[in-house]
Amino acid sequence: MPSEKLYASSRRVESVGSGDPIVDVLRLLRTQAVVPARVHAASPWAVRFDPYTHVKLGVVLEGECWMALDGCEPVLLRKGDFFLLNNPPSYTLASTRDPAPGQATAFHENENDGEVRIGPVADEDTYVCCIDFVFEQANASVLFDVLPPIVLVRAGDPCGALLSNLSALTVAEMESAGVGRSLVLEHLAQLILVHMLRVHADQTDQPVGWLGALVEDGIGAALRAMHADVGRRWTLDELAAISHMSRSAFAAAFKAKVGTAPLTYLIEWRMSLARDALRTDTRSISELAAATGYESESAFSTAFRRVVGASPRHFRDEARQQARLG
Repeated sequence: MPSEKLYASSRRVESVGSGDPIVDVLRLLRTQAVVPARVHAASPWAVRFDPYTHVKLGVVLEGECWMALDGCEPVLLRKGDFFLLNNPPSYTLASTRDPAPGQATAFHENENDGEVRIGPVADEDTYVCCIDFVFEQANASVLFDVLPPIVLVRAGDPCGALLSNLSALTVAEMESAGVGRSLVLEHLAQLILVHMLRVHADQTDQPVGWLGALVEDGIGAALRAMHADVGRRWTLDELAAISHMSRSAFAAAFKAKVGTAPLTYLIEWRMSLARDALRTDTRSISELAAATGYESESAFSTAFRRVVGASPRHFRDEARQQARLG
């Protein structure tokens, strides 16, 4: 049976968003989850995974293993540990830190019904489950750019218990043939991804980016307000008031945390939504301009060309031509 693709709902540009940047980004990216990788193994063992251009989540359900991404030091994973890999290169999961040359089994060559089994069933000592996420490539950088190469949540982490419960439900569904299986897996996969993003956002040593800024009371409130009403003609003073900061303090704090000025962030988010709508929507450019907060088609076109490097009309025509050819 081929790997299942689990589709999240998609959404066109709306003048009023969800108010939750994580939800808005995952909707924009039309997140798809694939559940392809379950590894049951008896030591000694090693499994090699190909490079992956999106996001991969995994959990060690039984035993322990070493994870070695090409060019990185190996990491020991124990039972209950979760990992998120952002655009990973080739990597190996193995029972030892340095498996023998040629020992690794290529997952894609040995996969059967979404899993690889190594060694006698009676001797299995490790069970690892992975979920791959695929995003619409045109806007994928919105998420990729705010994630490090690896996010780890250890079994002892306070957030680990909730993730463990979700993973147990996911594995039970994978191994069942119950009615509604694909729908249950769809929602569980999305829940695990959202909780991993939350954990990363809550970590103290945050990289610059909108995801880390969500945990800051003032900056997070401004981000949520912009996402809740993307078509509003926000001013810096209004956003600073929402954050309970002075204009200058808010501008400095926002740029330090997110990496760009508040109104620049708003424009870039609007243009991400506009690119998506121009590829998939039938509304006119003037309607799209109004939906994203611009007084005229001309003002919208100027902003779009500055951010994207092409006019909205040219971008739409190119997208339609690619769709016909693809």
